[in-house]
Amino acid sequence: MLLETINTPQDLRKLSVDQLPGLCEEVRAFLLRSVSDSGGHLASGLGALELTVALHYVYDTPNDRLVWDVGHQAYVHKLLTGRREQLGSIKKKGGLCGFPQRSESEYDAFGVGHSSTSISAALGMALAAQKQKIDRHAIAVIGDGAMTAGMAYEALNHAGDIDTEMLVVLNDNDMSISPNVGGLSKYLTRLLSGSFYSTMRENSKKILSKAPGMKRFARRAEEHTKGMIMPAGTLFEEMGFVYYGPVDGHDVIELVKILENIKDINEPKFLHVVTQKGKGYEPAELDPVEYHAVSVFDLKSGVIKSTEKSTPTYTQVFGKWLCDMAAQDKKLVGITPAMREGSGMVEFSKKFPDRYYDVAIAEQHAVTLAAGMACDGLKPVVAIYSTFLQRAYDQLIHDVALQNLPVVFAIDRAGLVGSDGATHSGNYDLSYLRCIPNMVVMAPADENECRQMLYTAFQYGKGPTAVRYPRGKGVGIEPDATMQEILIGKGVYVREVSKSDADKSVAILLFGSLLNEAQAAAMELDATLVNMRFVKPLDTSMIRDIAKTYGMIVTLEDNAIQGGAGSAVNEFILQESLNIPILNLGIPDTYVEHATREEQLEEIGLTSEAIVERVREYSTNDFITVLPEASPIAL
Repeated sequence: MLLETINTPQDLRKLSVDQLPGLCEEVRAFLLRSVSDSGGHLASGLGALELTVALHYVYDTPNDRLVWDVGHQAYVHKLLTGRREQLGSIKKKGGLCGFPQRSESEYDAFGVGHSSTSISAALGMALAAQKQKIDRHAIAVIGDGAMTAGMAYEALNHAGDIDTEMLVVLNDNDMSISPNVGGLSKYLTRLLSGSFYSTMRENSKKILSKAPGMKRFARRAEEHTKGMIMPAGTLFEEMGFVYYGPVDGHDVIELVKILENIKDINEPKFLHVVTQKGKGYEPAELDPVEYHAVSVFDLKSGVIKSTEKSTPTYTQVFGKWLCDMAAQDKKLVGITPAMREGSGMVEFSKKFPDRYYDVAIAEQHAVTLAAGMACDGLKPVVAIYSTFLQRAYDQLIHDVALQNLPVVFAIDRAGLVGSDGATHSGNYDLSYLRCIPNMVVMAPADENECRQMLYTAFQYGKGPTAVRYPRGKGVGIEPDATMQEILIGKGVYVREVSKSDADKSVAILLFGSLLNEAQAAAMELDATLVNMRFVKPLDTSMIRDIAKTYGMIVTLEDNAIQGGAGSAVNEFILQESLNIPILNLGIPDTYVEHATREEQLEEIGLTSEAIVERVREYSTNDFITVLPEASPIAL
């Protein structure tokens, strides 16, 4: 077994080129066994397998900087860089991160998770090496999907302009291998990347530099010649890159030859590699979307095992509401930045294809597109993950809220997201949304409330609205078929203690999806529980009454404590000069690493047991008599 001898890329480089295809088959088999047993991202890694082997074979990693984009495809990279035996722990608490992470390995040159950052980061590393006179290569591997984001082109534009040596590898897996990827194309790509052509090209530059007119003519002739052979390369050549490809990304020997040819060409280079997502595993080849990120599955049959309950996820609640609402209002349009499946819009895209807009990985464009639609009479709903809306913050403020346009933001994956970890957690949306004028911000406590809030947001029509909800299941409530508007800015009591005992008891103000934990804690503490529902506008009349009635307020949210919903309550209490102790519970000032959501809640003290313990630690016998286990602490 060749794979057993490979613990680092240095071991890989001891193999002959002819041994690499056999190694790739062993790696593919290992990856399939591992992911089928533990779950994780699969199709992307299978598609980029040979490319990963070739890059580590040719380049001197970790001295040479290999930067992945997003990182879904980096499982093979982890496997080849000393983490093979840990691969089964990926995305689990204490195990490997699902994405490249600088603190995990020296081979992870840049921490990623969001799209289209690799070219900028690799260029920064190339410039750092250049300034410090370090002999080092920088390579960015970016997928075709990530090339739809403007940031990638900003980086390409800069890199081509300053003429710094670096390599951008486009992993193109959105098309079948075109006719260009055949024997003639291989020959021409190898010719264009070879030493004869490169030497001739450099010598010609020196000679023609003294005759600018001839130099321009020669440059145009070269572009037109290469454009006839490889039309896709014209754009990148115009941006200042030397383009090579397209090449077969599953021919590891050919990849090695081309990479070795272009490695020491001292200018910006662009290698176009065509791959197939899910390569080598038929179920993943046939359905790369389903096998993009999978739970445990049966390797022989390809059947993905499911432990889901019958009640819908929040994402499914949104998808059903979107279709129902679209049937009622023909002006509704749905927008997603390349997250149709993840945001629950598959059914909508089929039923209302003329009102469905997938703008690709372009969150900024998605928000401003919605603003333009709202200006002229349409009713846009932007379905977006909380962590990805961060990328469009300026557009949210300047293009939507400043103009007070009626755009509905359906914000999925709010709060902790479990195994995807810190890069994908939606821990900050309440903080960054509530400070924006004109915004209405809602946080449902259960599935039915989510449906009714989406309806309320759509009917509001006076400005931008946001409904933020978590990943996965809620408390298990089947949403009502009917839809009713909720009174804007009004909370509701879930549990209320006797008024005669209120001045010595606790009032828990819940914002969002921690309803199960809040109810259990309220029962244990014999506390009042209020579902606040709105972060903006706050139910200030309710808060004022509670502050004058109860002995202590506890705010609870699945958002960062800093600047979150609890902070909004604090600000109001201070503004009104109300005298009541307040304990803010939420996500602390740290990045919460990958684990199950339950493990994450336990880690940061947001289980019902931890909530009870923290309330008792905070309280004093001076004003809380209902908490006999409290340890008195002076406030």
